[in-house]
Amino acid sequence: MAQKPKVEPHVGRLGYLQALVTEFQETESQDAKEQVLANLANFAYDPSNYQYLRQLQVLDLFLDSLSEESESLVEFAIGGLCNLCADRANKEHILQVGGIPLITNCLSSPNEETVLSAVTTLMYLSSPGAGSHPELTSLPVVQCMLRFALSANSRLRNLAQIFLEDYCSPTQVAEARSWQAHSALGIPLPRTETPQQP
Repeated sequence: MAQKPKVEPHVGRLGYLQALVTEFQETESQDAKEQVLANLANFAYDPSNYQYLRQLQVLDLFLDSLSEESESLVEFAIGGLCNLCADRANKEHILQVGGIPLITNCLSSPNEETVLSAVTTLMYLSSPGAGSHPELTSLPVVQCMLRFALSANSRLRNLAQIFLEDYCSPTQVAEARSWQAHSALGIPLPRTETPQQP
């Protein structure tokens, strides 16, 4: 388990967040990286941290971490982005630096929490109705949401249905349905936690 970053008590919130970012960048331990990224994702939930996290380029750190092989790092990174993108400045940054493809790649994760955070992040980045960024409601994304809308997982099914109803036009949904009828390919559904068998 990673130790708490060494921070003087007078340093404050920015100093503590800086220490976390530095630890993430310098540590060789995978466990420490995961713990630090999870902590940063939790700090991303509090709007009073947004300015500091932007200043420390944590949004870019999260985006970069979406390409990691570790499912845990990806889960914490997309969770952090999901927490941050409710803020307009953070949302604009994610869109400007081309974060959409990295986020949509998370839709094919076998990790259920990663997929749920990716869908929610896409919703936060979108404007209801016809999207201002066509990538957010591209044909593969809409096809994926149609598939998720059939999931036995109620959380994923409900999020996908909301996405289709509120963020896609009826034409986009109809086109995706017609393409799906001609294809056996699809993004696999994420694993759900199943009870261990004795």
